[in-house]
Amino acid sequence: MTRSFPLTNYDLAATLDSGQVFRWIPRGAAWEGVLGDHWFRLWQTAGQLHAEGATGSSPWERLLHFLGTDEDLTAIRSSFPDDPPMRDAVAACPGLRLLRQDPWECLASFILSSTKQIVQIRQCVSLLCERFGQPVAVPPGTAPVYSFPPACRLAETEERQLRECKLGFRARYLGATARRVVQGGPMLEEIAGLPTEAARRELMELPGVGRKIADCVLLFAYGRQDAFPVDVWVQRALRQLYFPNRRPSFRTLERFAATHFGPFAGYAQQYLFHYVRTRLGRTAFPKASSRRRSPRPPSPPHEPH
Repeated sequence: MTRSFPLTNYDLAATLDSGQVFRWIPRGAAWEGVLGDHWFRLWQTAGQLHAEGATGSSPWERLLHFLGTDEDLTAIRSSFPDDPPMRDAVAACPGLRLLRQDPWECLASFILSSTKQIVQIRQCVSLLCERFGQPVAVPPGTAPVYSFPPACRLAETEERQLRECKLGFRARYLGATARRVVQGGPMLEEIAGLPTEAARRELMELPGVGRKIADCVLLFAYGRQDAFPVDVWVQRALRQLYFPNRRPSFRTLERFAATHFGPFAGYAQQYLFHYVRTRLGRTAFPKASSRRRSPRPPSPPHEPH
């Protein structure tokens, strides 16, 4: 079944390929992925989002909520600082949106993202779902896909089985975090009601979760605009674009990010990240490769590298 929805100021490809999620794969002019236990194929034409579901009960409203189609992007972008880097970032990808993700899938995926490139993260997540998820209904002739495994399934899985999904050292962190979540510490649904700093502390109590991963989850799953993930790409972008010919410390960059980018700082961060990764790329940042590689100094004691 296919439905079409009006779409304004939206770039589907930039949004799904900007390092926020790892289960949406380009197929020609369309994108295929799984939301919960539903398969979708999405494509965009002028002023329209087209969505194909595998069943008549596909959750269309949930899909639109996930995609953030209801946000006033013009108002959000008008809150950004009026400086050359932000103007260039917006001009490069004016329809980029933040997605609204499931907290557990987001948390687990970013634990797997440490020191990996996006294509590798996608492979790890795909193998994890294939091995431990449930089959999802797809149209005839479409390759099988699987739901993201819940924490309770991974909590009972041996580390060696997780390592078979090419997770490496991340397998230990993922299994331990799944067990902590299942045992009630923290309750991911309760984090939504906490102030950002308290929510960040709760997340950072989990194995393998440092400041950067916690901020990714706060931004991409909980919509906290005062979360500003600083990975290698963003750190180098801030230094080169805002502090040329200077050597600011990591703490200085954190303080700058907390005050410079306004009430939608999280959105501004994603624009900067996608801009430097896709437009400036390796020429400007030759050593940055992964989506969410942690900057070296300083690093929480249980942050994986």
